Amino acid sequence: MQQIINFDNSATSFPKPRSVAAAVNTAVTRYGGNPGRSGHRLSMEAAAEIYRVRESAAKMFGAQTENLAFTPNCTFALNMAIKGIMQYGGHIIISDHEHNAVSRPVYALSVGRGIEYSIAEVTDDTEETVQNFEQLIRADTKCICVTAASNVTGKILPYKELAALCRRRGICFIGDCAQAAGVMDVTLKDGFNFICTSGHKSLYGPTGTGLLITDGEYALSTIIEGGTGATSSQLAQTPYLPEKLESGTINTVGIIGLGEGLRFVREKTQKRIMAHEQQLCRQFTEGIKGVRDVRIYRGGGEYAPIVAFNLGDRHSESVAAQLSDMGFALRGGLQCAALMHNSLGTLGQGVVRFSPSAFNSRQQVSALISAVQSIA
Repeated sequence: MQQIINFDNSATSFPKPRSVAAAVNTAVTRYGGNPGRSGHRLSMEAAAEIYRVRESAAKMFGAQTENLAFTPNCTFALNMAIKGIMQYGGHIIISDHEHNAVSRPVYALSVGRGIEYSIAEVTDDTEETVQNFEQLIRADTKCICVTAASNVTGKILPYKELAALCRRRGICFIGDCAQAAGVMDVTLKDGFNFICTSGHKSLYGPTGTGLLITDGEYALSTIIEGGTGATSSQLAQTPYLPEKLESGTINTVGIIGLGEGLRFVREKTQKRIMAHEQQLCRQFTEGIKGVRDVRIYRGGGEYAPIVAFNLGDRHSESVAAQLSDMGFALRGGLQCAALMHNSLGTLGQGVVRFSPSAFNSRQQVSALISAVQSIA
């Protein structure tokens, strides 16, 4: 079987560091207790490992340890944050670059709960973009929720400026940092009230891991209640974080693996990882610029290490399939981000997305460039 080179790391990073695989194996073979559910040694040892990872993740994002909750993925975290703030009505603003993990829960709330939403246009001009958001603020606006970096093109939104706007206007600010965490130094100090992110992308943890991080300013209404190991004698959900947001048995195995992913990022440093991946993006962009009928979706401003492109009028999924047959994994289609493709004008065609990781090399990118040239 032909070995495939993964350039679809925006979906999930692969390969993982060897230490992550080793940690998962250790979690399965040693930490078999249910953390926080019993006073016996198995439970307490597992709980100690979970706390160690929680502490490490909280430090990375500038949070208090108890203000970091583990979730199954970033989508789950975003649903908890958005619905927890908005489920009793009001107005929310999102951008036209959002993933469906933001746009769909907002739409669902508008249908089922009667909230109202507005979509702000993101341009290459930071001041203009912030003005586009500010013009949409109403007396009942409760929240602005944006992606820090687009999962389609990598476009970095002016999230620090939007955070400042939210502080001035007394509005909750939620950040989808799935494409930023691990390559960009995003923390609560940037002005987020909530950071939602995945553990399995640029944090190099296993799938089934995500993070919901709060600065503690806004209390979330729960959308899931159940067993927590805290205040178990009461019918009401415990008010204490992080247990309030972690109903049911958490993913001990995945979280312990995530701990090693965090260690990998911390030791390699986000700055070095970003520089390496940006270098590969520049190499790829330069390599395909001369290809006949190629379109590269990058304008002004800053970009996370993602490159979106198309070859003429060919459907992006067809191009991605050809590249897969040649041994390269890239994502074709809409990348679960219809709003962004509507802005790009690519709803019918989609785009092919190139997204490298810390483990990709210049030689692999050169081989991909040759493959793109050959099918063009």
